[in-house]
Amino acid sequence: MEIDIEIIRKLAQPSTLPDGGKIVLAVLDGLGGLPIEPGGPTELEAARTPNLDQLAKEGTTGLSIPIARGISPGSGPGHLGLFGYDPLRYEIGRGVLEALGIDFELGPDDLAARGNFCTVDEEGRIVDRRAGRIPTEVGARLCERLQKETSIPGYEIFVRPVKEYRFVLVVRGPGLVDGLSETDPQRTGVPPLPIKPLTDDPAAARTAELLNDWLEQARRVLANEHPANSLNLRGIAKDPGIPNFQEIYQLKAAAIAVYPMYRGVARLCGMQVLSTGETMASELDTLEQHWDDFDFFFIHFKYTDSRGEDGDFDAKVKVIEEVDGYMSRIRALKPSVLIVTGDHSTPALLRSHSWHPVPLLMWGTTVRPDDVTTFGERACAHGGLGRFLAKEIMPMAMAHAGRLAKFGA
Repeated sequence: MEIDIEIIRKLAQPSTLPDGGKIVLAVLDGLGGLPIEPGGPTELEAARTPNLDQLAKEGTTGLSIPIARGISPGSGPGHLGLFGYDPLRYEIGRGVLEALGIDFELGPDDLAARGNFCTVDEEGRIVDRRAGRIPTEVGARLCERLQKETSIPGYEIFVRPVKEYRFVLVVRGPGLVDGLSETDPQRTGVPPLPIKPLTDDPAAARTAELLNDWLEQARRVLANEHPANSLNLRGIAKDPGIPNFQEIYQLKAAAIAVYPMYRGVARLCGMQVLSTGETMASELDTLEQHWDDFDFFFIHFKYTDSRGEDGDFDAKVKVIEEVDGYMSRIRALKPSVLIVTGDHSTPALLRSHSWHPVPLLMWGTTVRPDDVTTFGERACAHGGLGRFLAKEIMPMAMAHAGRLAKFGA
C-alpha cells in the first residue's frame, strides 16, 4: 500500500522526543553517479568522506527511487518526491519554480517559462545549450534588452534574470494556458524546436503562437551577442497549487538554497525560504543562525549536479568532499533526524540526470543501525532501508522524529 499524504496529515503530531524532533534534509543535488571505467568507483565512492561514512556507520542507509523505476527525473519532480509529494500526481512546470525562486509573485493570469540563453552557429544549430555558463551580470544585461526590445501585443511581459544563463519569462493576460512543448531539444547540433500545443485546446494553440512570435523577436535581438546569441524556453506552466507542507506535517519548515529554482519549489510547498549567501559555508551559517526557529530544515547543495552535467568526474568528487567537510557542523547541532541524499543521479559519465536510484543515509537518536560502514552506491544497496520511493522519505523522517501518531486502535 502506498502512503497517502492525507493519511500523514491525520497522523502528524508534535514530537514526543525529549530532544524536540528536529529534522534536517541535506540534499546534494544529482548525488548519484556511475563509474567512469568498468569496476571503478562512482563519484561518491571515489570521494574521501569521513564524516558521511561515520554517519552511515552509526545510522542506516538505502537507495531512493525519485519517481519510478527507469524514470529520469527533473529537479522539480525530484524535490517534490523528497518533500513527500507524489511527483506523478503533482506536476509543476519549471517556469513556475524559477519565477517563485526569484520572489516573482505569480497571479492567476500569469504563464511562466524558464529561459536558457544558448549559442547557435550560422545555420541556427545549437552548439552550447548553456551559452558557456555566462556570468549572471551578463544574463541580467541581456534580460534588460529583451524586456525593452520585445513585446506581445495585448499582454504584459516580464523578463527577469535568474542565475548565469537562466532567466524567467512571465506573460500576463487573459486566455493563456499551459500544456505546451519546450524549445530545447536537449542536445547540440540541431536547431531549437518550435513551441507546440500538447492538447486540442484552441487556447493552447493560440498561446503557442504568441510565444513563438516572442521567440522570433528575442532571437533577432540576441543575434549579434556572443556567446549568448539565442535562447530556449522550458517548463512553460501556470501555478497549479499544491497542499501546504507545513500544514500536512505540522512542522515549521525552512529552506536554505542558493539557486532560485530550489527556493521556488520550497516556497511553492509552503516553506519559509531563508536569505543566505552564495557559498556552502554561508548556507551552514544560515542554518546555525536559525536553528532555534524551525522544526524542519531543507538545505540544498547544487554543484554536485553542475559538475555531473559538465561531465567532470573529478570536480564532482571534490564538491562531494567539500560538502562532507560541513557535515560535522550539522551534526553538532544535534538534530533528531539527519537525512543526506540527492534529488536524482547525475553521473558525469552521462552528463545528464539519470534514472539510477540515489544513495541515502538516515542518522538520529531512534535510527536502527545496519551493517553499512561507508556512504556510496554499492554500500547503500545493502542498507537496512532497502529500495524505496522518495515520497516515503518524509514519513520515515517524521516517524524517527517522534512526529507520527499510531495508526489505528
